[in-house]
Amino acid sequence: MEPTYKDGAWLLVRWFANSPERNFSTGLMGKILVIEKRERPGIFLVKRLKKIVDQKFWVEGDNESSTDSRQWGWIYSDELVGQVIFAIKK
Repeated sequence: MEPTYKDGAWLLVRWFANSPERNFSTGLMGKILVIEKRERPGIFLVKRLKKIVDQKFWVEGDNESSTDSRQWGWIYSDELVGQVIFAIKK
């Protein structure tokens, strides 16, 4: 998420409940979220929510060379695991 966060920054995250009926609203648009891709369990990525269409989500890192929805395509609600609410930048 450079330049927003540098490597080593401390992030306070609000973790989402593990509930299949989670319903994300447009209130999260533009917010920085924690992503855990289905094919990479245990690896947490920090991305900004750009679009929501039919319960599918488009996320991008702030760095144009970031690996994100520009490569993966749309992601699903169960891959959104938290929201960054505060950061101590390094």
